Amino acid sequence: MIKKVQLPLQTLNLVVGFMVWVIISSLIPFIGEDITIPPERLAIVTAVPVVLGSILRIPLGYYANVFGARIIFLASFILLLFPVFYLSEASSFNDLIIGGLFLGIGGAVFSVGVTSLPKYYPKEKHGLVNGIYGAGNIGTAITTFSAPLIATQIGWSATIKFYLVLLLVFVALNFFFGDRHEAKVKTPIFEQIKGVYKNEKLWFFSLFYFITFGSFVAFTIYLPNFLVNNFGLEKVDAGMRTAGFIAVATFLRPVGGWLGDKLQPLLLLMGTFFVYTVAAIILAFSPSIGLYTIGSLAIAVSAGIGNGVIFKLVPFYFNKQAGIVNGIVSMMGGLGGFFPPIMLSIIFSLTGQYSIGFMLLSQVALASLVLVVWMYYQDRLQLAGEVFNSTGQGILVTDISGRIRTVNPAFTRLTGFEKEDVIGQNPSIMKSGKQSQDFYQNMWKEIKDKGMWQGEIWNKRKGGEEYLQWLNISAVKDDTGETVRYVGTFTDITSEYNKKHLENYVQVK
Repeated sequence: MIKKVQLPLQTLNLVVGFMVWVIISSLIPFIGEDITIPPERLAIVTAVPVVLGSILRIPLGYYANVFGARIIFLASFILLLFPVFYLSEASSFNDLIIGGLFLGIGGAVFSVGVTSLPKYYPKEKHGLVNGIYGAGNIGTAITTFSAPLIATQIGWSATIKFYLVLLLVFVALNFFFGDRHEAKVKTPIFEQIKGVYKNEKLWFFSLFYFITFGSFVAFTIYLPNFLVNNFGLEKVDAGMRTAGFIAVATFLRPVGGWLGDKLQPLLLLMGTFFVYTVAAIILAFSPSIGLYTIGSLAIAVSAGIGNGVIFKLVPFYFNKQAGIVNGIVSMMGGLGGFFPPIMLSIIFSLTGQYSIGFMLLSQVALASLVLVVWMYYQDRLQLAGEVFNSTGQGILVTDISGRIRTVNPAFTRLTGFEKEDVIGQNPSIMKSGKQSQDFYQNMWKEIKDKGMWQGEIWNKRKGGEEYLQWLNISAVKDDTGETVRYVGTFTDITSEYNKKHLENYVQVK
């Protein structure tokens, strides 16, 4: 029973954590009426919760493996009580900075669930499970939509105090329904980091999540105030539009995870970053609220699907180090939400517009698209290499002139020739002398006419021992139909030949 409730419980934990995480950005139009915030520091106030919420994801992801999700969620929600109460009594810019920094714990809990939940499900469901859990970022939409409505009735200070009750409820839920017997992994944190930091895929996934989740967080923080100041919308209207952006991105996150389970995840990421590139260009030149809405919704779609796909890929490539890798990748995503609002604020103060910032986003998205394409073809090459090296058949590849270019390990095992012995040589070095010249002429005539030949052939090993091969030679052609190389695959059938001849001998006798 306890194991079955972990997915809904931890998803709701994430909802609450993210609800708390964006309190300041959702209520900043109301807080600004009572606390003087210089315009050039507004982006800093809204972005500060992202800092700790990003950095803490590494230790929380690691300790979720060491102590289990129950303990980490409990500790996180208890600790959040203090900054939430402090913010409800804030009276200065410094109070907002201090309270907002520790509010980041709410965003850091993300790495707990993506580390814990895959333990309860088979690999083929990890994308969907992490996608459902990641949909807990709907908490940002709930706060963005509801907090301004409540604040218009009871004020922003009382609205923030309401979250104290919510946190206490979830402290109790985790105490009673959290899994006390979750499987633990206690590899030292530095040993785990040492095992992954040189892997290029870790940094690629970090960059991809920096863009997809970072843009989600950045738009969540930046839209409410931007829509009010740039388009003159009412505060509640701006909050509802931002909530719509969050809802679209959140709903599509499990869809992205599910698609990642069913389709090729890297192909999905290609589509994601292509849409990002186009949408960011639209935002850079949008002259109206209509085009701005289209561009923002395209970003929401891309962010949702991309977030789901990335956390399908992480446990696929980093099964044993999922905790620490989830922490690093999700930290980079959180930092992706910290820098863009500040960057946009600086660009606006210098140029009076946001276009350059969105053009930078389009260029980073385009670079990510190129990297995903490169990863896709690298994976295909790696797969081909794994098949080439692990197959039990001997394989040799020659150029058009018949010089050997490469061989596989099975070739060495079957013939005794090392790779260095045969590279640049002609396969004739293995001839046994049992076949006539006419045999070879007919063999090559068939290869040129039909593109392949197969049959029995006597060859000799490095030590001079003769053996019988079943050999298949195929001509490899390029797009123009020209032969560019030959591939030979063979197996040793000497034992079958001897057995057959022994049986014939016995029958004759």
